[in-house]
Amino acid sequence: MFQEQLTVETPGRGSFEITREVADLVASSEITGGLCNLFLCHTSASLIISENADPAVLQDLETFMGDLVPDGDTRFVHTAEGPDDMPAHVRSILTQTELNVPVRDGRLALGTWQGIYVWEHRTRPHRRRIVVTVHD
Repeated sequence: MFQEQLTVETPGRGSFEITREVADLVASSEITGGLCNLFLCHTSASLIISENADPAVLQDLETFMGDLVPDGDTRFVHTAEGPDDMPAHVRSILTQTELNVPVRDGRLALGTWQGIYVWEHRTRPHRRRIVVTVHD
């Protein structure tokens, strides 16, 4: 088993690709076949696998999520850190904080147009921690 922590600085809301960083950790693990588990240690961001060829996909996902869970929704009581606080928690729950990707021949077995992203749901910058575990 191999385990490392990856830290991602986000400038605020949006999706930020981490495929290369995760692939580098998988390569350094020297595990040729198995599973790569990623766990995000936060409740207001997500991990997603999305298309990485057309940035409009990520823009459309953000538009959809903004319509589904708008900032400042008056139904929310938890607003301790601002109008995006509770919406960020809801967005995180609707998506995921953990991903599993197969490892084949020492590499992530992603599809041609797939990329791994941290999806930041808060509007201000954050430092996000991801535990990356590779095992055979």
